[in-house]
Amino acid sequence: MEDVKRSTVSRRVHILELLNRNGQVDVGSLSRELNVSEVTIRNDLTRLEQKNLLIKARGGALKVERVATDFSIRDKNRQHQEEKQRIGKAAAALIEAGETIILDSGTTTMEVARHLDNNHPLTVITNALNIAEQLSEHLNLNVMVPGGVLRKNSLSLVGSTAETGFRSYFCDKLFLAVDGFNIEHGLSTPNVEEAHLNRIMIEISRQVVVVADSSKFHKRSFAFIAPINKVDVLVTDSGILPEDQKKLETLGIRVIVA
Repeated sequence: MEDVKRSTVSRRVHILELLNRNGQVDVGSLSRELNVSEVTIRNDLTRLEQKNLLIKARGGALKVERVATDFSIRDKNRQHQEEKQRIGKAAAALIEAGETIILDSGTTTMEVARHLDNNHPLTVITNALNIAEQLSEHLNLNVMVPGGVLRKNSLSLVGSTAETGFRSYFCDKLFLAVDGFNIEHGLSTPNVEEAHLNRIMIEISRQVVVVADSSKFHKRSFAFIAPINKVDVLVTDSGILPEDQKKLETLGIRVIVA
């Protein structure tokens, strides 16, 4: 009995070591590597999740992220590129000709910008200099950039000038990128000024569309933006857990899986 207990402990320690190293684990791979059944591995993952040591995902588990780091745009551009491209395309399809929209700063909102229909006349308000540059060649777009202080990490404009500028407008849709998406704790981002500006964007928008790949789920970043009930639409990827999608839809949030 003692040997069985020891082998269980060592197996779970090994799973956590792999998670810490790789960020995720797969049930099938663990079963083969540790020479135990997939049922045993799933039981291990369940026990570890109960201790808040990992997050179970489809076919495996993800590492628990404590507080999201304020990565630079260059670093974020390397993460989940294919998912962001699909999300951007699906989100852009929600936009109708003649609308006034806000594109928040972020690598996923940049993909929304890249997929805008050049034939649709639109007014786009953004606090992201790189997004404004991306849109500068679209002949049918009226691009507006409120002033502010430049955050070099995100190439975004924040601060009181940006806040005053955004409060002057009312918009049809906001496309918001977040670093943390947590059903219980809401939306969050690493920077306090960015969070404050995001709250203003939400206030002045008729519809709030969050664009976030599934790696953002169950994360909390440093600065709180808003509760989940402020979200009208979530555009994400197929990594979303079925139970999370069901919870969000129960709350009245439309979930689009790209």
